[in-house]
Amino acid sequence: MIRSELIAKISEENPHLFQRDVEKIVNTIFEEIVSALARGDRVELRGFGAFSVKRRDARTGRNPRTGEAVDVDEKHVPFFKTGKLLRDRLNGEES
Repeated sequence: MIRSELIAKISEENPHLFQRDVEKIVNTIFEEIVSALARGDRVELRGFGAFSVKRRDARTGRNPRTGEAVDVDEKHVPFFKTGKLLRDRLNGEES
């Protein structure tokens, strides 16, 4: 599902809301998640999962085309851990 499909689905299920308002709500939620991660905070959505930032150390990598050694800088990457409810539903163990 992409963002526009999510907005359309929420608008469809909530006919009392204008689609432009639903779009603002969805965009605000995503912006807040991104802002929190940029600050180094953890974002937890109960039953769904938790977003956090993991640090990857600097290392020496290899250029796959030439095999030449390449220095890779330290970086921070987003990480998502599923919640128990989501994991159970994906595995057919509905609660």
